[in-house]
Amino acid sequence: MAPDQHRTTTRVLDILEWVAASTAGMTLAELAQTLDAPKSSLFPIVHTLEGRRYLRQLGSTGRYVIGPEPLALGAAFSTKKEIEMLGQIMNDISERCQETCQLGILDRGHVLYIKKKDSPLPIRMISTVGTRLPANATALGKALLSSLTDEQVRGLFPDGLPALTAQTITDPEALLAQLHAIRTGAIAMEWEESTDQLACWAVPLWHQGKVFAAFSVSVPVYRCQEDKIALVRQCLLDAQAQVERLPGDLDLAAFRE
Repeated sequence: MAPDQHRTTTRVLDILEWVAASTAGMTLAELAQTLDAPKSSLFPIVHTLEGRRYLRQLGSTGRYVIGPEPLALGAAFSTKKEIEMLGQIMNDISERCQETCQLGILDRGHVLYIKKKDSPLPIRMISTVGTRLPANATALGKALLSSLTDEQVRGLFPDGLPALTAQTITDPEALLAQLHAIRTGAIAMEWEESTDQLACWAVPLWHQGKVFAAFSVSVPVYRCQEDKIALVRQCLLDAQAQVERLPGDLDLAAFRE
C-alpha cells in the first residue's frame, strides 16, 4: 500500500477487486488469506458491503460475489460523453472488420477492459468488461505499455512477466523490443499469447500528447488471412487518427492511471 493511501479505504477496494476477479467468488477465509488480514477485521467490512448490495453471499457455498450496486457505478461511467464517443468509434471498427473491438486502460501491470463491441459473427472472442489481464500478454497491454519508459515497464513486473499460454512473452528484453517497435510506429499484436486460437492487434490512443487508453481487435486464428489482417490494421489506424482529432476539452485524462 502506498504511504499516502487510507488503510481502511484501500482494504474495501481490495476486497471488491479480488471478489470481482474471482469467477467463483471468495469466502471470508480466502479473502483473509489473500489480503493477509484477520477475518475479524474483514468481517465488518464485508458485512457492510453486503448490506449496501456491493457484495452478495451465495447461500449454497457461503462465497461472496459482486452484488448489483456496482452496476450503477459502472453505468454512470459508461454514459459519460467521452465513453459514448469512443463507443461509436468502436462500433464503426467492428462493423468494418466484422470482429470484436475492445477498449482498455492500464491498471498497474494489467489491462482493465472497460468497453467492448462484439463481432456479429457466430464464432468470436468471448470477453467481459471489467476483466483484468497481464499487460505483457495482450496486444492492448503492449500498446499501453509502449507509452512508458523501459524502467517504468520493468517496475510493473518485479516478479517477472506472467504467462497465460505457452506463447506468452516472458522474456523482458523481448517485450521491451516489441514496445520499442510500437513507439516507432508498429501496431501492437499478440498471437495466442492470451488465449489459444486467438490473435489480436491494438493501437495506443493519444489525446493532447498523452496515451489514455487503447483499442484492440481480436480475431480467431482461422480467420487471420492476409486481407483480414490488413483490414484490421487499417481500421485501428483510422480509429487512432480519429481519436487524435477529438475536441481538446474532452475529459480523456480520466482514463489514465
